Amino acid sequence: MRQAPQYKLVWWRFRRNKLAVVGAVVLGLIYLTAALCEFWAPATPDTYRATYSYAPPQRVHVSFDGGVQLFVHDYRTRANPDTMLREFTVDTSTRVPLRFFVKGEKYKLWGLFPSDIHFFGPVEPGRPFYALGADEQGRDLATRLIYGARISMSVGLIGVLVGLVLGVLLGGISGYFGGVTDTVIQRVIEFVMSVPTLPLWLGLAAAVPPGWGPIKTYFAITIILSLIGWTGLARVVRSRFLQIRSEDYVLAAELDGVRRMRIINRHMLPAFTSHIIATLTLTIPGMILGETALSFLGLGLQPPVVSWGVLLQDAQNIRVLSTAPWLLLSGAAVIVAVVALNFAGDGLRDAADPYET
Repeated sequence: MRQAPQYKLVWWRFRRNKLAVVGAVVLGLIYLTAALCEFWAPATPDTYRATYSYAPPQRVHVSFDGGVQLFVHDYRTRANPDTMLREFTVDTSTRVPLRFFVKGEKYKLWGLFPSDIHFFGPVEPGRPFYALGADEQGRDLATRLIYGARISMSVGLIGVLVGLVLGVLLGGISGYFGGVTDTVIQRVIEFVMSVPTLPLWLGLAAAVPPGWGPIKTYFAITIILSLIGWTGLARVVRSRFLQIRSEDYVLAAELDGVRRMRIINRHMLPAFTSHIIATLTLTIPGMILGETALSFLGLGLQPPVVSWGVLLQDAQNIRVLSTAPWLLLSGAAVIVAVVALNFAGDGLRDAADPYET
């Protein structure tokens, strides 16, 4: 009787979990947005207009006069005589036409391919369009959220890849060889896990030289997060190696004179690859939250780098939030991404062993 391969069994069980499928779809959309953020964003993240400082979100309207037309109303501003703050009201007499695949500010996709085509934006470049409002300098919050997705989501991926190497290597050595090697590695893991995560992150992040550029700081924060996130995976790999190394096919390979590294790579690791993938999926949210926390506290990434944690720095002032609550949307983006990752990770973990009912 023919039997479906392992990956099909995992997929069939995974797609029965509706929350996991929804989480995977949301993740796919987020990573697609992050990968092509220059195209999706209606402007560039550093474009500012001081006259639109803390401009509220504009509502997109649809008109059917002479065909389907999208537009937003312009702003009308005035100074509040009591607070002397600029207040915005809707100017219904002025329309700002919108269109898909519109020409706008120039950018370089992935820093390589020059273009000026944006997915959605105002027909006339320079007209105000703030779908999610503006920050203190009049920069479009929607654009900065889209650009921030690339940094915040990629920190989790790169950190997990570094943690994967450390976790599989040290966990595999510990579980396969045992003895003194296992004891030493487990004591190191226990020591790292016993240190409170946030103070350790803060201490390591504070050691990053302030004169480093954005790229060096980005990779430094990634390494800091990965140096702490590998211990859980190492424990999982060790326990699986302890279970598998006594299996008949492993013993047969050893008696046949097969090299140890070949036994590990060809016989042991493939037996629980799905478990490793599931563990990694559940580790990424911790990486994202770590970067967000460090950047929010001023010890992680700093402007001009745009990440969700950097954007949350603007939300520390209660007075600002009282007049511009839309600045908290970067926190909502973190919540959506983390919840989607947890849903997808839980579904993948449940589907990792499709022979169980």
